[in-house]
Amino acid sequence: MLKGYVDAYMAFNEEAFLTMALKNAHFLLNKQLKEDGGLYRNYKNGKSSINAYLEDYATLIDAFLSLYQVTLDENWLHTSKQLTDYCFDHFYDDKTKMFFFTSNSSRDLILRKIETEDNVIPFSNAIMANNLFLLGHYFYNDRYKMTAITMLNNVKDEALSYGGSSAKWLSLYANYLGEFYEIAVSGSQARQVVKEINKPYIPNKLVVGSIKESQLPLLQLKYSPGKTIIYTCIDGACKLPVESSGEALKQIDTKLKKP
Repeated sequence: MLKGYVDAYMAFNEEAFLTMALKNAHFLLNKQLKEDGGLYRNYKNGKSSINAYLEDYATLIDAFLSLYQVTLDENWLHTSKQLTDYCFDHFYDDKTKMFFFTSNSSRDLILRKIETEDNVIPFSNAIMANNLFLLGHYFYNDRYKMTAITMLNNVKDEALSYGGSSAKWLSLYANYLGEFYEIAVSGSQARQVVKEINKPYIPNKLVVGSIKESQLPLLQLKYSPGKTIIYTCIDGACKLPVESSGEALKQIDTKLKKP
């Protein structure tokens, strides 16, 4: 629901959708986040209960990343990273290089399974791999990047053979076939510029921005007082900076390379 509100806000530019997204996100942080950094799955009659499963972490991280890209509030980005690191500590399997569906804190389980096939709802490992791909770009984190591509390689042959059950995996694969763009916006009008950039559907991009100086890797040394500058980059290598969203969008090529 949270990501649905964010998507609706990007598509229709109605503040009510963003207001509901933020209300939902703050509720989840205030009620479902445990003291140890983990999540609860259930909330009923004013009480949170049941340890969250991997799908809960994966979808929440995904939603927080989307929320960051419309608000530019770095708290959502850093919370996504913290939840991801928790998943590495409690769900990751060094043997298969995938994530278990259940946490290692669930001691009463006889067997811990690993989901890999997408269905009507994408499976948790596919969502996590996409999250790691994005976070790897946001934080220049090689572990995230390598884990994402390893997870994809684990299922690539099967995904290519059964595309109907691998939509989320193939979405990630497409980011490796074509150029993936990091659009960095720095300056007082960053939020308005980002809103304009988010309007068209461009799946092979992420947005990072700030109205002031930021220590995020993609924004370092890009702030210029009195101006709003847009950088279109690929793996940190940026094209010439521009000052309008239209010019930035012209720098994006959505065509795929041949495998």
